[in-house]
Amino acid sequence: MNSVIELPFNQHVGLQIADDPAKVLQLPAGAQYLNHLGTVHASAQLALAEASSGEFLLRAIGDLTGIVPVVRRLESKFRKPAHGQLTSTVSLPDGIESVKNELSTKGRAIVSVVVELHDESGAHTLSASVEWFITRVAEK
Repeated sequence: MNSVIELPFNQHVGLQIADDPAKVLQLPAGAQYLNHLGTVHASAQLALAEASSGEFLLRAIGDLTGIVPVVRRLESKFRKPAHGQLTSTVSLPDGIESVKNELSTKGRAIVSVVVELHDESGAHTLSASVEWFITRVAEK
């Protein structure tokens, strides 16, 4: 897999690689993403946040052969109502090297990825922390 946007759910939702190279993924504007208030639905924002954290890890770790990552926890705070296209930025406070070291020495790691979403006006709409459990699978 080259990108999390290849996953059937993420294709169904319509997630895309961000046009801006400083961003990770984007959710296009569309009526199908709106809630009863006319703003981007919370579930659509959470889908973008989770997928963005996975895309970041995929890019940072590279080859996932023999590695199984699963989301363990997702905590989020909705900051402002979201309108139109959303984009994500991602950071890893502890750095990727510690994750790679744990994978090589222990065969598993827990990593928290910080995701920020902004809408097309630049409003900061969501902050999230996505905790991943990553383990190596035994070779057959």
